[in-house]
Amino acid sequence: MKKILIIEDDTAIAEIERDFLEIDGFEIAIAADGIEGLKLALTNNFSLILLDLMLPGIDGYEICRKIRAKLDIPILMVTAKIEDIDKIRGLGIGADDYISKPFSPTELVARVKSNLAQYERLTSIGNAKAEEVQAGHVRINILTHRVYVNNCEFEFKNKEYELLVFFVSNPDVVFSKEQLYEKIWGMDAFGDLKTVAVHINRIREKIEKDAQNPIYIQTVWGAGYRFKI
Repeated sequence: MKKILIIEDDTAIAEIERDFLEIDGFEIAIAADGIEGLKLALTNNFSLILLDLMLPGIDGYEICRKIRAKLDIPILMVTAKIEDIDKIRGLGIGADDYISKPFSPTELVARVKSNLAQYERLTSIGNAKAEEVQAGHVRINILTHRVYVNNCEFEFKNKEYELLVFFVSNPDVVFSKEQLYEKIWGMDAFGDLKTVAVHINRIREKIEKDAQNPIYIQTVWGAGYRFKI
């Protein structure tokens, strides 16, 4: 049984999340403030964390940053904030996905399952065999999940890494944002497609000499993106 930690100070929302996830067979723990949530996250073996942004004690951004520094598990931010800058900030510090309040409980369960499935798929690929893929000056060790650019190692968050591996494995193929969301986040375009653009921009900042004029991840206007070797 997979264990999920809900860090949420709104009792009603936390209980709704718990009830629907328990129906689907998950084991749930709830923390009502940031300090307790961070402690539980770092001292227990959870499969995924549902993280509110606005929390007493420590806010969700800081919790996400501290968890990501130590753990490589999916983090799904649940937020009432609707500004793009808040979403970009959350994704930038290591969140894998987010869902905005108010949300449909069935959508929440679907997003949880999707993120877990994609994480397990990526982990199984890495555990299958030692393998490296390379494109230009970008080298990816699939076994260790390490990425090197000009032989210098760069840290890639979960979805950044998975998106880069997907691009490198499918050179010269044009993918729309909807297709990339489905491939990497494991669902039809259920979430905000800005998620895709944010992750692509962060990858460009790490692998491109000039992120504003990318050589590798190119924008095909009106169609999507492609990885050019």
